[in-house]
Parts: sequence; C-alpha cells; structure tokens
Amino acid sequence: MLSKKVRLEAHGEDSSYFLGWKEYEKNAYDEVQNPSGIIQMGLAENQLSFHLLEAWLASNQDAARLTKNGESVFRELALFQDYHSLPDFKNVLVDFMAEIRRNKVSFDPRKLVLMAGATSANETLMFCIADPGDAFLLPTPYYPGFDRDLKWRTGVELVPIHCSSLNGFKVTKFSLEEAYQQAQKLSLNVKGVLITNPSNPLGTTMSHDELEELITFAIAKKIHIISDEIYSGTVFDHPSFISIMEALLDRKLEETELWNRVHVVYSLSKDLGVPGFRVGMIYSNNEALVSAATKMSSFGLISSQTQYLLSKLLSDKKFTRNYMKENRKRLKARREMLVTALREAGIECLKSNAGLFCWVDMRNLLSSNTFDAEVELWKKILREAGLNVSPGASCHCSEPGWFRICFANMSEETLNVSMQRMKAFVEKTTQQCRRGGGRVTHQESGCNSRRRPLSNWVLNLCSYDREPYR
Repeated sequence: MLSKKVRLEAHGEDSSYFLGWKEYEKNAYDEVQNPSGIIQMGLAENQLSFHLLEAWLASNQDAARLTKNGESVFRELALFQDYHSLPDFKNVLVDFMAEIRRNKVSFDPRKLVLMAGATSANETLMFCIADPGDAFLLPTPYYPGFDRDLKWRTGVELVPIHCSSLNGFKVTKFSLEEAYQQAQKLSLNVKGVLITNPSNPLGTTMSHDELEELITFAIAKKIHIISDEIYSGTVFDHPSFISIMEALLDRKLEETELWNRVHVVYSLSKDLGVPGFRVGMIYSNNEALVSAATKMSSFGLISSQTQYLLSKLLSDKKFTRNYMKENRKRLKARREMLVTALREAGIECLKSNAGLFCWVDMRNLLSSNTFDAEVELWKKILREAGLNVSPGASCHCSEPGWFRICFANMSEETLNVSMQRMKAFVEKTTQQCRRGGGRVTHQESGCNSRRRPLSNWVLNLCSYDREPYR
C-alpha cells in the first residue's frame, strides 16, 4: 500500500494544461518526419537567442571545459557540495538581477538562496511560510503548474483573486478583499499573496498602482507577499518592469515588519533560456527564512559545474547586456508576428509587454459562454488544428474563452505553419456557426474519424480546471 499522497493523486496534473502536453508528446510535429503532428504552443520556453549562448561558449573554452587559466578545476567542482553555493555565482547573480531592474534595487548575496529551479523555490517558500491547510491568494489567471508546485506536497490551499477582462485582468483593492473574505468563509488561514510579475499567462507587468494596493493590503492583513519575477528580463515594451522590492523602497518600508515578509523568486530559465540547467533562487530579507530555505535547498541543489559555467557567462557584462537587448528585440518581433497573424484570422489578444506568450481572446468561437464550451473548443483546436494551446480554465480564469499561446519555443517557420492551421480552423468553425444559426452543432464539433483520435482521458476531461477554489 502506498501513501495517501500517491493514492489521492492530488498532483494537479489532470488539468487540460498537462493533458495537452501528453497528447503532443505522442504525436509531436516535425517538419520532415511528422508534418501533420501537433505543434506545441503550450510550452513557455525561450529559444529565440540560443545561438548567442552557443557562440559565447565557443569563444570561452575555459568555462565550457571546466578550466581556469588553462588549468582544470574539475576536482574542485566535483567535490564541492556546500548548500551555500559558489560565492562567485551568487555575486554575479545579484548583479544580473539588479541590472534587469535598471539598478533601482540592489541585492545582497547573503540573502540569496539557490535551488534547482523556480518550482523548488516556490515550493520551499510554501514550506517556510505556511502549514498544511493554510492558504495563499493568487490573482487569476495564473500559471497552471502552481496547482502542483504549491499544493501537492505542502498541503497549502490556493484561493483565487478573480480578475476581470474589463480592466485587463488587473488586481484591485476589491478583488483582493473579495478573495480574502472567501478564504475566511472557508475557514482558511491566509498567510500571503503570490503574484507573478510579469504575469504568466497574461504577458503583462503589474502597474505601480497595483503594487501599491497589494502592499497596502499585505500591511493591513499582516501577511506575506511572494513575487515570482522569473520573466522580469523579458519585458520588451512599455511600461517598464517594477519589482516588488522597488515598490517597497519607493514607500520607504525598509524599517517596517512588511520588509521581512516580502520574498522574490527568480530563475534563469526564461530570461536566459536555460531551463534544463535548473537555476532558481529565493531572495528575502527574513534571516530565519533564508536560513531554513538554505537547509531545505539540500533536497535540490544546483550542480557545481552549472554554477561555475554560468558564473563565467554572467560575469561577462558586455555579453549579457547585448544578449538581453537582442533577446527583448526578438521577443517583441515574435509577439508581433503572432498577434498580426491571429488578428488576420479574426482573433484578438490582450495587449502585452513581456513574456513568451500571448493571452488570446477566442470568446467569439465558443458555442456558448460556458467553460464546457471552452473545453470543447480546446479539444477541437488540439484535434482538428493540431495545436496544443492552454485553455483559460486551466489557469483558473473566471471568464471562458481565453487561451494562452506561446511563441518563443519554435522556429519562425513552425509559427507560420501553426498560424496557417489556426486561420483554416477559424474559417471552418465560423462557417459551421453560420450553418448552425450561431452555434456549433454537436455533430459538427465531433471528431472526424479519419483524423488521429484523442485519448479517452482527454475526451472525458475531468472537472479539475473548473473547480473554483482548487
């Protein structure tokens, strides 16, 4: 007999977000080997500037070969297992973080805890701040993986802060208070608010006013703020990114209790495009939290050779500045490609200025204004268009018909193919709606028997995505 944690399967991976990935993996698109396969548009991965990293490695053989001034450091790195991490790496990381924030914030390497990715960092913060049964508030829509990352092993409950398309899904005083009151009704002890800034899946940065409301709320409720800022270096358009640390400094809150209740999560996976290196971190002014998180990092350390390689790369300021500038330029151009192509197909996107994705409005393609209709549309896009996109319900969006579509994890040629498929799909769906008197009929929304069928567990998608307080 296995543990309850295994038997209850409360891992959050029965969401359409993960189910779409599994379908893609069984029938992945390849330009030559499988041109009719599913194109992965649900993966927030940055491959647009990879050749810049490869060029740097080619011209910096000491770092790639684990040598220093021609002498091997293999033995030193192979025996290094200190959970405080390599000092050189932490020093260059805090400089890199400060530069992304336009040096309006400085970071102390002694307050930085390194671990294997932002997933580990966020979960560790849950363990440090909350007990099983305590709650965190999260603005919706939010990253679907949080249902797994924050809840599964920690036992923490997540309560949505419902945001509306009427104001571009911004966090308001009312939405914060409403979520807090809902948690109270459920007899949940609220320990904090977790935000992603820039937002995943919206691709937007939080405004100064939103951060002000959040800070005021946290002071009044005496709770923590976790700011997941893993997309901070992807901001390619106005307005500029404002870190929660900058907002605290603007209000001169260094000597207040809140100063020790605000924590930043960062990673190199998105900004630098190296998710496989598993580099995540927590920054906090809370000494007790930093001490405990450092001990917990033993369960997921970053390899010493990864730290060594990236410390050399990040210390090359000329390279990193050029990389970040070029990467932002390419992200902006790629976003425009996606937005333009979708607009030509009759689909609009939320205006965004950051991230590796767009928040796409497909409400006009729904057969009804329901989440059941959204699930049906998602299945059709996956089955008929061969595109894996992330439905808004998997992000706990309170309005059906929104989808996250990623644009930086594929070549320009593949993006063009995906948009050709999307345009053809929209034209077909629109024609069906006209024939059905404005609604897609059951027969028209069914599976074409000549196409590759979806797995039964996708066709019988569970209600996980639509449960309001999971």
